[in-house]
Amino acid sequence: QVQLVESGGGLVQPGGSLRLSCAASGFVFSLYNMRWYRQAPGKERELVAQISRAGDTTNYADAVKGRFTISRDNAKKTVYLQIISLKPEDTAVYYCNAVLPWQSSVTYWGQGIQVTVSS
Repeated sequence: QVQLVESGGGLVQPGGSLRLSCAASGFVFSLYNMRWYRQAPGKERELVAQISRAGDTTNYADAVKGRFTISRDNAKKTVYLQIISLKPEDTAVYYCNAVLPWQSSVTYWGQGIQVTVSS
């Protein structure tokens, strides 16, 4: 059974930081590129960060560059999203996504986790 389980979200003050984790099971984690998406209320889901299978290539949306860092530990089958200097506009549900690089139709999603940035 494939599972992606996010953790680490919650309520954070502006300027704060947090680290999201996504634990994978039920598939060969090291074969998949991993992504973090987010969806704010009333907005479409957007890709914020991606990391390659080996972790040697990362990409970020312009809105989060310099503040978000994606990383992975293939031994632990976990992908992380470190976020610093949080802004109210970062408030969203954050989703973990796995995608097979040579067959993008093979993809898995986590259930999402809420991040709220507010004073």
